Amino acid sequence: MSERLQPGDTAPAFTLPDADGNQVSLAGHLGRKVIVYFYPAALTPGCTKQACDFTDNLEVFAGAGYDVIGISPDKPAKLEKFRETENLKVTLLADEDHAVLEAYGAYGEKQNYGRTYVGVIRSTVIVDEQGKVERTLYNVKATGHVAKLLRDLKVETA
Repeated sequence: MSERLQPGDTAPAFTLPDADGNQVSLAGHLGRKVIVYFYPAALTPGCTKQACDFTDNLEVFAGAGYDVIGISPDKPAKLEKFRETENLKVTLLADEDHAVLEAYGAYGEKQNYGRTYVGVIRSTVIVDEQGKVERTLYNVKATGHVAKLLRDLKVETA
């Protein structure tokens, strides 16, 4: 199982395909803060709520200097359907082999209804302008997470 990142760690580099198959890398965001959030599966109720919340607040985050990237183990075609179905504006990346999920500590043992299994741990990692981990949030709830993030990061909403 992967170890969780800590503030001050260098954020693991990644290059992954987006919903259109274009390669997107963390290095392409140097000089801006990046909210990297990990979610289990596109087109599921909780993940849809979270992605819609990020989309609804994308301009607010951008105005405060943050880019937002969502990563799941879905295939790019499913991400494209997710984006089109829900009219999402957030960048969605496919990590089919879980390498990035594991590098960020967002893949491992979970419990649900008393059952233990291995899967995506809903998590958010804030990366600073120099590519260092600024903040980590593991086992977050889909509903209310974006609102909490806005408060915690002291991002002003209109």
